[in-house]
Amino acid sequence: MKTLRKIIEIDEDLCDGCGQCVTSCAEGALQIVDGKAKVIAEVFCDGLGACIGECPRNALKIIEREADPFDEEAVEEHMKGSKPAAHVAPSHGGCPGSRMQTFSSPCCDSMKPAAGTGGPSALTHWPVQISLVSPAAPFLKGAHLLVAADCTAFAYPDFHGSLLKGKVLMVGCPKLDDGQAYLNKFVDIFKNAGVNKVTVAEMEVPCCSKLPMIIKKAMEISGATIPMEEVVIGIQGDIKKRIVH
Repeated sequence: MKTLRKIIEIDEDLCDGCGQCVTSCAEGALQIVDGKAKVIAEVFCDGLGACIGECPRNALKIIEREADPFDEEAVEEHMKGSKPAAHVAPSHGGCPGSRMQTFSSPCCDSMKPAAGTGGPSALTHWPVQISLVSPAAPFLKGAHLLVAADCTAFAYPDFHGSLLKGKVLMVGCPKLDDGQAYLNKFVDIFKNAGVNKVTVAEMEVPCCSKLPMIIKKAMEISGATIPMEEVVIGIQGDIKKRIVH
């Protein structure tokens, strides 16, 4: 039975299909359909509006109307059944840079590096920036998470081959980005995603030491006990040390 309650409304004339609201909706209530954001089921939308602040076009707002009641159990079942497709192509319209995508990595024995290249990519999903990855992203479920300072991929020559392969990547800069926002996001991830291991890749410079501190603090707050390894990369591209926690 429908009840009068708050729920998200999307102005399709303003929506450009960028998908930022989709990645910020922890309940999986939003999807990009035909280039526009849609509420796929009223029971999945809690009406709290976490997605609103992520919309660059101000296309989302909270309204009060007759709607199916929010159903937390339905959300849990929905999220359990949300399995990543082999490849999700960007929808028509909008910027593809922040749309959630998962795909099979070509990094396997049957793939031979092309002449003049360092080998195939080990990346299995998009986005990778910490600020853009939703804590509800399906690729985080049970993952071995690689949290990498963004400079490490440029400094370490075998980043894909020996660091990224088999892991789910999240990258950022602990010096330039919002450390509290990072902390809050990882607390949510560690509470809900069932991450089974974390590798933190950092540069040897002092400002990078903040990254493993954030990860350890997030584990403490979330109550999660997850094996963690730090890999410290030198500014000339060598591995300086590995620390297992």
